[in-house]
Amino acid sequence: MKQLLVILLLLATVSAIRAQEKTITPGENLVIDGIPPIPVSIAEGVGRYTEFRSAGISTWHPTRYEMLISTRFADVPQIHHVKTPGGARTQLTFFAERVAGASFNPKNPDYFVFSKDIGGGEWFQNFRYDVATGDVTLLTDGKSRNSLGVWARDGRKMAYTSTRRNGKDVDIYVIDPANPSSDRLLAQNTGGGWFPVDWSPDGKQLLVVEYISINESYFWLFDGQTGVGTLFTPRDPKVQISYSGAEFSRDGKTLYVTTDRNSEFQRLTAIDLNTKKYTVLTDHIKWDVNSFDISPDGTTVAFVVNEDGVGVLRLLDSATGKEKPAPKLPTGLISGIEWHPSGKYLGFNQSSARTSTDAYSLELATGPSFAGRSAKREV
Repeated sequence: MKQLLVILLLLATVSAIRAQEKTITPGENLVIDGIPPIPVSIAEGVGRYTEFRSAGISTWHPTRYEMLISTRFADVPQIHHVKTPGGARTQLTFFAERVAGASFNPKNPDYFVFSKDIGGGEWFQNFRYDVATGDVTLLTDGKSRNSLGVWARDGRKMAYTSTRRNGKDVDIYVIDPANPSSDRLLAQNTGGGWFPVDWSPDGKQLLVVEYISINESYFWLFDGQTGVGTLFTPRDPKVQISYSGAEFSRDGKTLYVTTDRNSEFQRLTAIDLNTKKYTVLTDHIKWDVNSFDISPDGTTVAFVVNEDGVGVLRLLDSATGKEKPAPKLPTGLISGIEWHPSGKYLGFNQSSARTSTDAYSLELATGPSFAGRSAKREV
């Protein structure tokens, strides 16, 4: 009788273990009350909708029709090299932590700078990746939180932010990544909402955004040598204005921004750097301008409008301020818009109801219509 009881007890224990193996075990940080066990089969069925692979453009190669993308093969996103549209992805970084972004030197294809998390705490550090050898060099202190930063057009310096001074305030630093010892503090700031946006074409001025909230932000111009900062957009305690993307014109005389100044929408606006006169370029569009980029020759501004939840690509003639015919892309969301240095291709990310985010390139004709010739999927 005792042997029978022992056998029955063992069978019950095995059945309980098997039953437990077939359900999802909640983490220790969750308190489950009144929720029935979730079968593993359901999680496996849902997995194909949640474990999809996405990719996004990180940077164009400075001379060739190639790009670096961010995509995830294992647990976290890493940087991959794509040599041709639809070509194979060659993984370049292999870390336990995620790589947040990468940027080629605009004049030197021998290396790029990338940002990587440390320990999962979002204490991002900047590194140089040497293409020929695959060697990786730490450019920041390994302790503070740093932004990836922006390149000067000549590729001789990069501006980025760091909390290394006191672990709290975000200061501006300048470095030549080819020479890590060149790293220097440019300007001390108060608060955490400071981000370099663009260098003037001559490299003498650095445009920086001071982000207060989604409804309030300001642009500053910092001297690239002395670090002296000047508030460029007015600060009115009675009016909150949001400024988003910004870029110097190629002649350095105009600043292109998106802003909701005097509007309920984010509009593409040109600001004269001398007179500070505002010229709204998309007042006829009653939707938000999400992002934009100026072509290398300065003649065309490519921008994306969120039209009723759909990303629409538009093209603007910078000389006349008028729109050009633009290719119609498949319905979806568009982000990460970036001109190739040649001015012949436009890179961007797109997702839709049927596809996850992927990196694409669009070849643009050079004729008067500037119409798109073809859209090519990079991955």
